[in-house]
Amino acid sequence: MTVGNVGAKRRLPSLAQLRAFAAVAEHLHFRDAATALGMSQPALSGAVSALEEALGVTLLERTTRKVLLSPSGERLAVRARAVLAEVSALMEEADAVRAPFTGVLRLGVIPTVAPYLLPTVLRLVHDRYPALDLQVHEEQTASLLDGLHSGRLDLLLLAVPLGAPGVVELPLFDEDFVLVTPLGHPLGGREGIPREELRELNLLLLDEGHCLRDQALDICREAGRDDAPVTTTAAGLSTLVQLVAGGLGCTLLPHTAVAVETGRSTHLRTGWFADPAPTRRIALVTRTGTARGTEYAALADALREALRPLPVRVLGADA
Repeated sequence: MTVGNVGAKRRLPSLAQLRAFAAVAEHLHFRDAATALGMSQPALSGAVSALEEALGVTLLERTTRKVLLSPSGERLAVRARAVLAEVSALMEEADAVRAPFTGVLRLGVIPTVAPYLLPTVLRLVHDRYPALDLQVHEEQTASLLDGLHSGRLDLLLLAVPLGAPGVVELPLFDEDFVLVTPLGHPLGGREGIPREELRELNLLLLDEGHCLRDQALDICREAGRDDAPVTTTAAGLSTLVQLVAGGLGCTLLPHTAVAVETGRSTHLRTGWFADPAPTRRIALVTRTGTARGTEYAALADALREALRPLPVRVLGADA
C-alpha cells in the first residue's frame, strides 16, 4: 500500500521538459538546444533539472566545457524521443481530421536544394494553400531524417534514394549535374564531355555531411576515378563556386543551382556531360503511415506541375 501511495504522488514529466531534454541530448550544448527550441538557456536548464527531479535520475553530466549524457540519460533519451514522436503523431492526426492543408507544416530542406527550389515551393503554398502555416528548416540530410523520425519535422525535401527505413519517398524530378570550371579551362563551355574526364580533374567538393559531396564522389567512382584525397572543401555551394572562379579547381553543380551560382562571377564557364549525364533525384519524404499521407501526395502532385519551368525532368508519382 505504501509503495502505491508513493507512486501515485510522483510527478509526471511535462512535454516541455521532455522537449528540452531531447534537444540537449541532440545538440549536447545548452545554447544550441535553446536556440533550436526558441527559448532562453536558463529556462532550458530549469526544464531539464525539473525533469531530472521528476524522474529521480541524473540525465546529464555537466562540465565547464561540454555537456554529456549520463548512462541513464542515454537510455531515457530514446524514450523521450519516442514519446515526443507519438505526441507529434497525435497532433498530426488531429490536423488531418480537421481539414487538409491547414495548421503547421514543418518542412526540412537540404542546403543544396533550399535556395533554388524554395521560391517555387513558397509561391505555390502562398497561392494554393493560404491556410497552411509552412515552417522551413534548412539542415543536412542526417539531421533532417532524425527530425522526421523524432516528430520535430513533418516533411522533407531532399535527394534520394535514402535507403532509410520508416520513410516514404514521393519523387519530384531528376536533374543533371553540370561541370563548372574556371575561365580558360579546356572543358569550360564544352558539350558532350565524357565522364572519364573526371578522372584527372582537380575537383572541389562540399564538406563531409552534405549528400551532394557523396553524390559527386559516387559519380567520380563510376567514371573510374580513385578515391583521391580532397584538399579543398567548402561549407556551401556559393563558396565552392567562388573557389572555382579563383582558379583552385572545378566542381559539379546540380542544374537548378547553375544560374544562381555562376551568375555571380564572370570568371566561370560551364561544361555539359555526354548522355546519359550524371543526375540526382529530388523527392518529398515523410514517415511511413503518416496521417497526412494523402495531403502530402497531393502537395507532391502540385509541386511537380509548379517545377516544370525549371531545368529538370519532372517525374510521375510512381517513378
